[in-house]
Amino acid sequence: MGAVIFSDVHADAAAIESLRSCIRTPAFRQVFGPVDLLINLGDLLHRGSHPQETMETFHALSREYPTRSVLGNHDHAYLNGILVSGSDAASTYRHEQLRNSPLLSVFDAMPMEWVGEKMLFVHGGPLDLGTQTLRLKCWQRLSHEPGDFFTGYHYTAAMAFDALEQRGLTHMACGHQHEHICCKKTSAGIVQQELNFTPLTLEQDGTRIPLEVARVSIDVPTLLRVGGCHGFTPEFAYTDYSVFSFIRILPRN
Repeated sequence: MGAVIFSDVHADAAAIESLRSCIRTPAFRQVFGPVDLLINLGDLLHRGSHPQETMETFHALSREYPTRSVLGNHDHAYLNGILVSGSDAASTYRHEQLRNSPLLSVFDAMPMEWVGEKMLFVHGGPLDLGTQTLRLKCWQRLSHEPGDFFTGYHYTAAMAFDALEQRGLTHMACGHQHEHICCKKTSAGIVQQELNFTPLTLEQDGTRIPLEVARVSIDVPTLLRVGGCHGFTPEFAYTDYSVFSFIRILPRN
């Protein structure tokens, strides 16, 4: 089974359309493998100025591929009227125009986590800390020091691995912090693996999609944080649950 994983679109319709165009090409499947599942790690909304177009593209993707989604902190804030920094006046106005749209039905009963193939998928973190907003799983943040912060509860890699082990899980994929990262639990301790990106171009019917890809094996317990699918170099990932590929879509010349 092959899964495409993305997070933190933040109402960037162009970025999620770039993702869609990339994974639909036969060349993508030839290089990476079949796309049997899409996993959205949250934050479809806020900050960007095209929430309606973003949600329309997400609905289109959900019709093309089986899809699993978990709630992001910005999704949670939007749905509950919580003020969060980062959205300008245009973004705020367009999000308010979307309030009663049936496009928002995807958030109905959306969970804060999903488990597949012994891997936990969550926007922020794995800890069960109660119902206080900043301690919810969609608000938690991977950090070097644990504790409560105004941005959400911070947890360490060691805390995450302990939480996974207690549940009989080995790996976790999260988003939230807009940067690809890989931490492994080895016999020598917890290490952050350097990600070595190499260029790769998908070519199909005269179309060229330039990428950068960093592949890591997930043969030991691993934390995998997926970068943000927004901006000029949207990031996402692909896994067959033995190898995890961190991917960047580069601007076309």
